[in-house]
Amino acid sequence: MSTSTSLSRACRSAWTGAFVILAASSAATTCVRAQEIDPATVPPPDPATIITLQTENDLVGRTDRNYTAGLRLGITLPSGLMPEIISDAGRAVLGDGRQRISLDLSQTLFTPKNTDLAIPNPSDRPYSAVLTGQLNLVHDTERARTILGLALGVLGPGAQGEQLQNGFHNLIREPTAKGWDYQIKNMPVVQLAGARIWRLPLLGETVTQGTLPGVEVDILPSIAGAVGSWRDYAQIGMQLRVGQGLGSDFGTSRISPGLTGADAYTPTRDFVWYGFIGADGQAVAWDATLDGNPYQSGPHVPREPFVGEMELGFTIIYSGIRFSYTHVLQTQEFRGQRGGLFQFGSFTIAARF
Repeated sequence: MSTSTSLSRACRSAWTGAFVILAASSAATTCVRAQEIDPATVPPPDPATIITLQTENDLVGRTDRNYTAGLRLGITLPSGLMPEIISDAGRAVLGDGRQRISLDLSQTLFTPKNTDLAIPNPSDRPYSAVLTGQLNLVHDTERARTILGLALGVLGPGAQGEQLQNGFHNLIREPTAKGWDYQIKNMPVVQLAGARIWRLPLLGETVTQGTLPGVEVDILPSIAGAVGSWRDYAQIGMQLRVGQGLGSDFGTSRISPGLTGADAYTPTRDFVWYGFIGADGQAVAWDATLDGNPYQSGPHVPREPFVGEMELGFTIIYSGIRFSYTHVLQTQEFRGQRGGLFQFGSFTIAARF
């Protein structure tokens, strides 16, 4: 059996395997313990499990190129119970805080502008797909959230990008992408990532339980970065929010990279709403979906070392359900990229149980 076939079969069973892992994590009460923390400096416990479904697509920009699609399933476990080894490591590095674990399974697809060519333009973005599973530690205090994550997966044909994109296009009777035979070859993905978001109220106190009258305003400055075989980058960003119940979360989630507040949220009022606008800048030292396979010949394009994003959108939380939409405008990721600012939309729905 070929390596490509083995990877393909492994990736086709990844979704089933993820549910098994998540169920085992939830049931492993014999290896967890209650966190002992100072209630005056951290948010109250949250006993809810949160399931998140997210899709990102450039269809909102009426295009089918560059970062063309992303899918993510996330499960965030209740706070207050942590695997002992992770709890001790998190507390040693980050100090006191309300900790919880989240697990993600995500798939992202990248294509050139002209997908009708059987042999893609070598000066355009290469075809590539990435499939990863990620374990995150989410560490909250009253004013900040820290996210530390480890992602493992595959970049290349084993990520099943061709099957997903062309299968969906066949379903909606749209032309299929012709050049997937020339995608970047299989390579393992090992990625370490971290982010910190600060929540700074400007109008209205939003970090305590209860309903507060009037409109609230806050800002969410953030820093983030990652190192690994997929993408090495450092990021700084800022988001401005206006609404009610801003203390319910640290901003909406995004498939990384980009401004993300993670999946954990705890509603502070019956109906939470806010609109937001933000921007971030990324310094990119390596991106395998652009640079291609290391130490091998193959499709690649010259990467831009600096990428900027602007975003705006809204979030609603009602009856424990959170719905968010984010519209993203992005500068060029590689030299020769055409079409001006690239844009895509991010839709998220999450539920607490």
